[in-house]
Amino acid sequence: MTLRITLLAGGVGGAKLAEGLASLCPHDTLSIIGNVGDDQEFHGLWVSPDIDTLTYSLADMIDRRQGWGLTDESHRVLAGLERFGCDTWMLLGDQDMATHIFRTQQRRQGVRPSIIAKRIAGSLGVEINLLLPTDDTVQTRLRTDQGWLAFQEYFVRERCRPEVHEVRFEGASKARPTPEALAAIERADIVLIAPSNPIVSIAPILAVPGIRQALERTHATRIAISPLIGGRTVKGPADRMLAAMGYPCNSQGIAACYAGLIDGLVIDLSDAADRRSLEAEGLQVLTTGTLMQSGDDKAKVADRMLAFAHACRREEANA
Repeated sequence: MTLRITLLAGGVGGAKLAEGLASLCPHDTLSIIGNVGDDQEFHGLWVSPDIDTLTYSLADMIDRRQGWGLTDESHRVLAGLERFGCDTWMLLGDQDMATHIFRTQQRRQGVRPSIIAKRIAGSLGVEINLLLPTDDTVQTRLRTDQGWLAFQEYFVRERCRPEVHEVRFEGASKARPTPEALAAIERADIVLIAPSNPIVSIAPILAVPGIRQALERTHATRIAISPLIGGRTVKGPADRMLAAMGYPCNSQGIAACYAGLIDGLVIDLSDAADRRSLEAEGLQVLTTGTLMQSGDDKAKVADRMLAFAHACRREEANA
């Protein structure tokens, strides 16, 4: 029996696991719900960084060196804008600009953002069911010691240097979930949460009314993979953000972020000491290598995660 799998993903870690799953699963059985909280307008164009990172990764067009943007990219448009005195700290390549121009044109014509994302993915040869949690605008805002910043201002312009004191998702309370995202969760046999930053990559998805509730009532087996290795992130500010939001920077902190939403947690071998306390909380735990550097690594981690989810399903069925 082929099982239906839904992945919640954001950032580079989410894209890596998405690639691993895509290499193993029939494409018509895999759905990926991406983060739109990072979306922002630049130079009059609507940019959706996490959705594009997922799309470019699945299309094998991603710049592997930096983990985002397109390979073999140039920046002549940005150089021209800089001559006019425009802020160009958001590094958008010339090919990448075409994506944003197309997206913006389609939005102005009233096309649903979900349909636009599907058209972009299809044009690049991506057959995976790539979904948005909402067609409404939801934007992550961070209160820092420099005041309130949009996520890209904090992450790209300020390079994650300011201390974060508060996170909010503007527009989330009034947003409506897409029927495609709700259906992907409700019909799934397995729901996976990628090793993404739980505070700013997964939480914006969960902030859309209806998404968290769908995860709570689904009959799917729900498994998350921790983004921490040895209590730290490989890349990005997730460890600092966990501490800033009052969560311990360890596997227990990740589990607390997803309390009531997961049945099991995958943690790295270097965090094996956390296993007993996680199991005491009623979670099933897989301890394995979780670092994903090569394509082989991504497939192996995805395969172990799926095998763990299958084992959890069997235990639930026999309980």
